[in-house]
Amino acid sequence: MPVMVVTGTGTEVGKTVVTAAVAAAALAAGRSVAVLKPAQTGVAPDEPGDVAEVLRLAGPVTGVELARFPEPLAPATAARRAGRAPVSPEEIERAAAKLAASHDLVLVEGAGGLLVQMDEAGSTLADAARLLDAPVLVVAQAGLGTLNITALTGEALRSRGLRCAGVVIGSWPAAPDLATVCNLADLPEAARAPLLGAVPEGAATLPPGDFRAMSPTWLAPPLSGLWDATHFASQQH
Repeated sequence: MPVMVVTGTGTEVGKTVVTAAVAAAALAAGRSVAVLKPAQTGVAPDEPGDVAEVLRLAGPVTGVELARFPEPLAPATAARRAGRAPVSPEEIERAAAKLAASHDLVLVEGAGGLLVQMDEAGSTLADAARLLDAPVLVVAQAGLGTLNITALTGEALRSRGLRCAGVVIGSWPAAPDLATVCNLADLPEAARAPLLGAVPEGAATLPPGDFRAMSPTWLAPPLSGLWDATHFASQQH
Protein backbone atom coordinates (compact mmCIF):
# COMPACT_ATOMS: atom_id res chain seq x y z
CA MET A 1 0.00 0.00 0.00
CA PRO A 2 1.21 3.55 -0.68
CA VAL A 3 1.40 4.42 3.01
CA MET A 4 4.13 6.30 4.87
CA VAL A 5 4.16 6.81 8.61
CA VAL A 6 5.54 10.12 9.88
CA THR A 7 6.99 10.21 13.37
CA GLY A 8 9.17 12.62 15.30
CA THR A 9 12.12 12.32 17.61
CA GLY A 10 9.87 14.11 20.14
CA THR A 11 7.25 16.81 20.36
CA GLU A 12 7.49 20.21 18.68
CA VAL A 13 10.07 19.09 16.12
CA GLY A 14 8.09 20.17 13.05
CA LYS A 15 6.29 16.92 12.29
CA THR A 16 3.06 18.52 11.06
CA VAL A 17 4.88 21.05 8.87
CA VAL A 18 6.98 18.27 7.34
CA THR A 19 3.83 16.22 6.74
CA ALA A 20 2.32 19.24 4.98
CA ALA A 21 5.46 19.73 2.90
CA VAL A 22 5.54 16.07 1.82
CA ALA A 23 1.85 16.30 0.94
CA ALA A 24 2.37 19.52 -1.04
CA ALA A 25 5.32 18.09 -2.96
CA ALA A 26 3.37 14.95 -3.81
CA LEU A 27 0.43 17.04 -4.99
CA ALA A 28 2.77 19.11 -7.17
CA ALA A 29 4.00 15.86 -8.69
CA GLY A 30 0.44 14.97 -9.64
CA ARG A 31 -0.28 12.46 -6.89
CA SER A 32 -3.45 12.27 -4.82
CA VAL A 33 -2.77 12.50 -1.09
CA ALA A 34 -4.55 11.64 2.14
CA VAL A 35 -3.38 12.55 5.65
CA LEU A 36 -4.46 10.42 8.60
CA LYS A 37 -4.10 11.64 12.19
CA PRO A 38 -4.93 8.71 14.48
CA ALA A 39 -5.07 10.67 17.73
CA GLN A 40 -5.16 14.45 18.07
CA THR A 41 -4.43 15.59 21.60
CA GLY A 42 -4.42 18.99 23.28
CA VAL A 43 -7.04 20.53 21.00
CA ALA A 44 -10.62 21.45 21.89
CA PRO A 45 -13.49 20.06 19.79
CA ASP A 46 -14.01 23.33 17.91
CA GLU A 47 -10.32 24.14 17.36
CA PRO A 48 -8.31 23.28 14.23
CA GLY A 49 -5.91 20.39 14.72
CA ASP A 50 -2.93 19.06 12.81
CA VAL A 51 -5.04 17.82 9.91
CA ALA A 52 -6.51 21.29 9.42
CA GLU A 53 -3.01 22.77 9.44
CA VAL A 54 -1.83 20.32 6.79
CA LEU A 55 -4.84 21.15 4.62
CA ARG A 56 -4.24 24.88 5.07
CA LEU A 57 -0.62 24.63 4.00
CA ALA A 58 -0.64 21.80 1.46
CA GLY A 59 -3.93 22.31 -0.32
CA PRO A 60 -6.49 19.76 -1.55
CA VAL A 61 -5.61 16.63 0.40
CA THR A 62 -8.05 14.29 2.09
CA GLY A 63 -7.78 14.74 5.86
CA VAL A 64 -9.00 12.21 8.42
CA GLU A 65 -8.78 12.37 12.22
CA LEU A 66 -9.76 9.21 14.10
CA ALA A 67 -10.00 10.60 17.64
CA ARG A 68 -9.51 13.83 19.55
CA PHE A 69 -8.68 14.22 23.22
CA PRO A 70 -8.60 17.67 24.86
CA GLU A 71 -5.55 17.42 27.11
CA PRO A 72 -2.00 17.76 25.69
CA LEU A 73 -0.82 14.34 26.80
CA ALA A 74 0.25 11.04 25.29
CA PRO A 75 -2.72 9.49 23.44
CA ALA A 76 -3.24 6.64 25.90
CA THR A 77 -3.14 9.00 28.89
CA ALA A 78 -5.32 11.60 27.18
CA ALA A 79 -7.91 8.98 26.24
CA ARG A 80 -8.00 7.54 29.76
CA ARG A 81 -8.42 10.95 31.37
CA ALA A 82 -11.16 11.85 28.89
CA GLY A 83 -12.99 8.62 29.66
CA ARG A 84 -12.90 7.62 26.02
CA ALA A 85 -11.68 4.63 24.08
CA PRO A 86 -8.14 4.95 22.73
CA VAL A 87 -7.14 4.36 19.12
CA SER A 88 -5.66 0.94 18.42
CA PRO A 89 -3.09 0.01 15.77
CA GLU A 90 -5.75 -2.12 14.11
CA GLU A 91 -8.02 0.92 13.72
CA ILE A 92 -5.14 2.86 12.20
CA GLU A 93 -4.43 0.02 9.77
CA ARG A 94 -8.06 -0.19 8.65
CA ALA A 95 -8.37 3.57 8.16
CA ALA A 96 -5.07 3.83 6.26
CA ALA A 97 -5.92 0.85 4.05
CA LYS A 98 -9.28 2.40 3.17
CA LEU A 99 -7.60 5.67 2.19
CA ALA A 100 -4.88 3.84 0.26
CA ALA A 101 -7.52 2.27 -1.96
CA SER A 102 -8.35 5.68 -3.44
CA HIS A 103 -5.15 7.74 -3.01
CA ASP A 104 -1.61 7.55 -4.38
CA LEU A 105 -0.07 8.43 -1.03
CA VAL A 106 -1.34 8.17 2.55
CA LEU A 107 0.62 9.94 5.28
CA VAL A 108 -0.05 8.71 8.82
CA GLU A 109 1.10 11.39 11.26
CA GLY A 110 1.76 10.14 14.77
CA ALA A 111 1.69 12.00 18.07
CA GLY A 112 5.09 12.80 19.57
CA GLY A 113 7.70 10.10 19.16
CA LEU A 114 7.64 6.56 17.81
CA LEU A 115 7.05 4.74 21.11
CA VAL A 116 4.47 7.03 22.72
CA GLN A 117 1.70 4.76 23.97
CA MET A 118 -1.54 4.73 22.01
CA ASP A 119 -3.59 2.55 24.35
CA GLU A 120 -3.54 0.79 27.71
CA ALA A 121 -2.00 -2.31 26.14
CA GLY A 122 1.12 -0.29 25.40
CA SER A 123 0.63 -0.21 21.64
CA THR A 124 2.57 2.42 19.73
CA LEU A 125 2.80 3.99 16.29
CA ALA A 126 5.47 1.39 15.53
CA ASP A 127 2.84 -1.33 15.90
CA ALA A 128 0.63 0.44 13.36
CA ALA A 129 3.56 0.77 10.97
CA ARG A 130 4.25 -2.95 11.33
CA LEU A 131 0.63 -3.85 10.55
CA LEU A 132 0.73 -1.58 7.51
CA ASP A 133 4.18 -2.77 6.47
CA ALA A 134 4.87 0.92 5.88
CA PRO A 135 8.16 2.84 5.85
CA VAL A 136 8.63 5.39 8.61
CA LEU A 137 9.84 8.94 7.98
CA VAL A 138 11.59 10.45 11.00
CA VAL A 139 11.36 14.20 11.65
CA ALA A 140 14.30 15.39 13.73
CA GLN A 141 15.53 18.56 15.36
CA ALA A 142 18.44 20.37 13.76
CA GLY A 143 20.78 21.17 16.59
CA LEU A 144 22.71 19.86 19.58
CA GLY A 145 21.13 16.79 21.19
CA THR A 146 19.41 15.45 18.12
CA LEU A 147 21.90 12.69 17.31
CA ASN A 148 21.17 10.54 20.34
CA ILE A 149 17.39 10.57 20.01
CA THR A 150 17.61 10.06 16.26
CA ALA A 151 19.90 7.07 16.79
CA LEU A 152 17.51 5.65 19.40
CA THR A 153 14.56 6.06 17.05
CA GLY A 154 16.44 4.33 14.25
CA GLU A 155 17.43 1.50 16.58
CA ALA A 156 13.83 1.09 17.73
CA LEU A 157 12.68 0.83 14.12
CA ARG A 158 15.31 -1.74 13.17
CA SER A 159 14.64 -3.86 16.26
CA ARG A 160 11.00 -4.12 15.16
CA GLY A 161 11.86 -4.97 11.57
CA LEU A 162 10.63 -1.59 10.33
CA ARG A 163 12.24 0.44 7.56
CA CYS A 164 13.30 4.02 8.14
CA ALA A 165 12.54 5.87 4.91
CA GLY A 166 14.86 8.65 5.97
CA VAL A 167 15.20 11.73 8.14
CA VAL A 168 13.88 15.24 7.53
CA ILE A 169 15.01 18.17 9.67
CA GLY A 170 11.80 19.81 10.81
CA SER A 171 13.07 23.35 11.36
CA TRP A 172 16.34 24.45 9.80
CA PRO A 173 17.52 27.74 11.38
CA ALA A 174 18.35 30.81 9.34
CA ALA A 175 21.70 31.07 11.14
CA PRO A 176 22.82 27.51 11.98
CA ASP A 177 25.54 27.01 14.58
CA LEU A 178 28.47 24.61 14.27
CA ALA A 179 26.66 21.62 15.81
CA THR A 180 23.71 22.11 13.50
CA VAL A 181 25.88 22.23 10.37
CA CYS A 182 27.84 19.17 11.49
CA ASN A 183 24.57 17.30 12.01
CA LEU A 184 23.95 17.35 8.27
CA ALA A 185 26.67 14.72 7.96
CA ASP A 186 26.04 13.00 11.30
CA LEU A 187 22.25 12.56 11.21
CA PRO A 188 22.26 9.94 8.41
CA GLU A 189 24.88 7.95 10.30
CA ALA A 190 22.88 8.18 13.52
CA ALA A 191 19.68 7.05 11.84
CA ARG A 192 21.37 4.65 9.39
CA ALA A 193 19.06 6.20 6.83
CA PRO A 194 19.36 9.02 4.29
CA LEU A 195 18.80 12.68 5.05
CA LEU A 196 15.81 13.56 2.87
CA GLY A 197 15.26 17.22 3.52
CA ALA A 198 15.36 20.30 5.71
CA VAL A 199 12.31 22.52 6.15
CA PRO A 200 13.28 26.11 7.04
CA GLU A 201 12.18 27.54 10.37
CA GLY A 202 9.06 29.61 10.05
CA ALA A 203 7.85 27.71 6.98
CA ALA A 204 4.36 27.47 8.45
CA THR A 205 4.08 31.26 8.49
CA LEU A 206 4.49 31.49 4.70
CA PRO A 207 1.39 32.21 2.61
CA PRO A 208 -0.01 28.80 1.63
CA GLY A 209 0.72 29.42 -2.05
CA ASP A 210 4.38 30.09 -1.30
CA PHE A 211 4.55 27.06 1.01
CA ARG A 212 3.24 24.81 -1.75
CA ALA A 213 5.58 26.26 -4.36
CA MET A 214 8.63 25.94 -2.10
CA SER A 215 7.97 22.50 -0.59
CA PRO A 216 9.70 20.52 -3.36
CA THR A 217 12.88 22.53 -2.77
CA TRP A 218 12.98 21.38 0.85
CA LEU A 219 12.64 17.64 0.14
CA ALA A 220 14.73 15.06 -1.71
CA PRO A 221 13.51 13.11 -4.79
CA PRO A 222 12.20 10.11 -2.77
CA LEU A 223 9.72 12.61 -1.27
CA SER A 224 8.81 14.12 -4.66
CA GLY A 225 11.25 16.98 -4.21
CA LEU A 226 14.40 18.51 -5.68
CA TRP A 227 16.54 18.96 -2.55
CA ASP A 228 20.07 17.60 -2.55
CA ALA A 229 21.83 16.97 0.75
CA THR A 230 25.34 17.50 -0.59
CA HIS A 231 24.49 20.79 -2.28
CA PHE A 232 22.57 22.00 0.77
CA ALA A 233 25.50 21.25 3.08
CA SER A 234 27.89 23.11 0.77
CA GLN A 235 25.76 26.26 1.12
CA GLN A 236 26.00 26.35 4.94
CA HIS A 237 28.59 28.46 6.71
